[in-house]
Amino acid sequence: MRRRRLAPEEVALWQQVAERTERLNQTRSFDPDTALPAPPAPALRKAKSVIMGKPQPKLKARPNDLIPAIDDQIRKSPVAMDQKSFGKLKRGKIKPEGRIDLHGMTLDRAHPTLTRFILSAHADGKRLVLVITGKGKQRDEGGPIPVRHGVLRHQVPQWLKMPPLSSAVLQIAQAHISHGGGGAYYVYLRRQR
Repeated sequence: MRRRRLAPEEVALWQQVAERTERLNQTRSFDPDTALPAPPAPALRKAKSVIMGKPQPKLKARPNDLIPAIDDQIRKSPVAMDQKSFGKLKRGKIKPEGRIDLHGMTLDRAHPTLTRFILSAHADGKRLVLVITGKGKQRDEGGPIPVRHGVLRHQVPQWLKMPPLSSAVLQIAQAHISHGGGGAYYVYLRRQR
């Protein structure tokens, strides 16, 4: 691979950096009081604009977690079923016709179990089933990458929205507190055709 030559703007920028740089003395330790001050921000912005040929827009700060919480995702999803029935469902007034408890299962065991349960409930003509995932355990050890708790709680709605389950599922909603609250989901199934 051939090296390219630096453009005059890049050489000028490098000279600015080299002027502010001091040779590192390996024998003396670092003292923050005698350290050089950081270059002023306007000079850096000007140097960037020289390289790029145009002024750069300011970057907006983004929150760390770009994916909304699973509860928010489900709450904001459009209602596909009858509004009156959905209101009763949210208040816990409709009794589920079947239920499955996925507590303690691993992802590779829970997925086929859930698939079999939903498809057989749909084949039996059931309309409302309860899927219990549990709220999950807090397992964040404080590392640089945040770890969500409740792996099944976050994964089950995704599975329900993907084939083959998406053809049987009409609506997903967080269960009423009497049926498990944040650790369970109501799954309203489509009518059989």
